[in-house]
Amino acid sequence: MDLFGRRWALRILWELRAGPLGARALLARCEGLSSSVLYQRLRELTSNGIIAPSVDGYELTRLGTALGHALQPLDEWAITWAQEQNDQNPAEA
Repeated sequence: MDLFGRRWALRILWELRAGPLGARALLARCEGLSSSVLYQRLRELTSNGIIAPSVDGYELTRLGTALGHALQPLDEWAITWAQEQNDQNPAEA
């Protein structure tokens, strides 16, 4: 759990859910992520068997894909929460 609590780790995994991405594509999708932190997280996620290098960059392993499925309900909850916040505060939308 410590690994997933590190800044950008879950975002990187989220971006890889649809398929492999290279480092430049990950940097472009994760505004504010520095290249040094990206490469540190990629090393950590790779060494823990969550992602693997591929011809196209990095991709989720079987374990990483299973984690993505586990995160899907959290994403659905976040969407519902954001919609309710918007409904409660329409002037701020």
